[in-house]
Amino acid sequence: MRRRLLRWCGLSLALSLALGLVLTSGSSRAQDEKAKEATTPPTSTAAPAPAAAPAPPGPDATMPPTKPDSTGASYTGANTFGALTGTADPTTKKVTVTQETLAQDVKLLKQGLNIFWTLLTGFLVMFMQAGFALVETGLTRAKNVGHTMGMNFVVYAIGMLGFWACGFAFMFGGYGPVLTFDGPNILDTIKSIELFGKPFELIGMKGFFLTGAANDATVLTLFLFQMVFMDTAATIPTGAMAERWKFSAFMVFGFFLSMFLYPIYGAWVWGGGWLADLGVNFGLGNGHIDFAGSSVVHMTGGMTALAGAIIVGPRIGKYNKDGTPNAIPGHNIPMVVLGTLILAFGWFGFNPGSTLAATDLRIGSVAVCTMLATAAGCLSSLLYMWAVFGKPDPTMGCNGLLAGAVAITAPCAFVNPIGAVIIGALAGVLVIWSVLFVERVLKVDDPVGAVSVHGVCGAFGCLSIGFLATGEYGGGLNGIAAAPTGLFYGGGASQLFAQLIGVLTNVLYVVPTAWLFFFIVEKTMGNRPPAVAEIAGLDIPEMGVEGYVNEDSVAVQVAGQEHLEVHGPGVPKKVGVMTDSKVPVGKP
Repeated sequence: MRRRLLRWCGLSLALSLALGLVLTSGSSRAQDEKAKEATTPPTSTAAPAPAAAPAPPGPDATMPPTKPDSTGASYTGANTFGALTGTADPTTKKVTVTQETLAQDVKLLKQGLNIFWTLLTGFLVMFMQAGFALVETGLTRAKNVGHTMGMNFVVYAIGMLGFWACGFAFMFGGYGPVLTFDGPNILDTIKSIELFGKPFELIGMKGFFLTGAANDATVLTLFLFQMVFMDTAATIPTGAMAERWKFSAFMVFGFFLSMFLYPIYGAWVWGGGWLADLGVNFGLGNGHIDFAGSSVVHMTGGMTALAGAIIVGPRIGKYNKDGTPNAIPGHNIPMVVLGTLILAFGWFGFNPGSTLAATDLRIGSVAVCTMLATAAGCLSSLLYMWAVFGKPDPTMGCNGLLAGAVAITAPCAFVNPIGAVIIGALAGVLVIWSVLFVERVLKVDDPVGAVSVHGVCGAFGCLSIGFLATGEYGGGLNGIAAAPTGLFYGGGASQLFAQLIGVLTNVLYVVPTAWLFFFIVEKTMGNRPPAVAEIAGLDIPEMGVEGYVNEDSVAVQVAGQEHLEVHGPGVPKKVGVMTDSKVPVGKP
């Protein structure tokens, strides 16, 4: 039988090879005949080809497109072929590259590089959601793993849809054309009022649901990048309010922040609003500047977290009757460290990506300053903990690294590497002082230190521009010809005042607005689950599943014990459903 099988296998293989050779030779013969026909001159004299019509003039490669297009096909020079664009001779088929067509290709290359860079860095920022989920879950207790992970996961979907519906339009509706993409002027509508004889732009009004003209390649790219920034702000309060936040109330919050709270302040800074115009209108430096989001993203998230933690109150058992706090350690330090490293990696998208341009060579400086600040924050935090409390706490080292990252986010493009190290080192110590102040003085329970890392260090990062901006980069920003220059580099105090106004505005707008929102939720649907659920853990009461399953359920354990009593400890045979007739006498 085996020999017969081998014989058939050999015969099949031989037939397959023979068939392949026949097909290959036939294909080669056909190709040779086609080549011969192509090289053999025609026997009859063909009529002369008519003169080719002159090629129509190409579009002006220096001008942006005149209409929106989600595919980008109508953009000047849009051509996805690898060959250079040119004019083909109808007779010889030879392509002639002209100065005009070369300019089109160069422009398309710059557009493509900048859009690709912005999308790629946006993908990195999106991956930071995983880092936040790991850090927050690791710093909380095992009984709430499913709940904490669930919030960090679902906020991504909620925030995206809310920002798509109206948040993006409110924030960037008056942004104007995306210059690094050379797109059309689609986002051109912003509401303003007049104060002190100056226009105060408040809120954009273009781009709702990304419909109509907003369905354009450049606008869609900007939306993706800004959406993941917004989701970063939305996930910050999930850490400060962890282990006692009702999931339904959290979902309502996700829509509120992504649709209203975050976009309005963002419009004032990044959407052409009044804080950005402090320089043009009142001569305060370049206006309030925030390169990648220390105030727009991190302060907004941190101040919202502060208001929410105040309203929801501390976890049961956090404070004694005399007001002294009890430590509630996180359950998984490796998870915290891994999440921190993921966040540090994602920050290379957060800060360098905010150039919106691969052709802006400042991205090298931005990336290095970001990296140095995180290292300085980590080390200064560890050394301070070691010197003051006797041991280098790795969790505080992680918060120190993140504090350095948050603090450098606003000034990363405007400072040099020495300034970045100074900012990061100070932030690493500042976050420890802030954590202790929030816990011991304000009596606010913040399980992960979100208020301190994002709120306090975000404010510090914005103010540091007023001291350490070197004046080397940012000329033309917010309509001011000169680059931002800090006090220590001879720029005077005007930029510092603009930064201070932006920081104070964030606190005075975000904290009361967020507090009012949480207060309304508290009086209607409630922010907090019952005490019995909080004490037992929120995984089953709020989510319906356990984050960790260490053993079988009670029902499965009982069934296993009954199996042993009926069938013994030997190798089990096929066992059907246990019935009452199979239960030994005396058993229920």
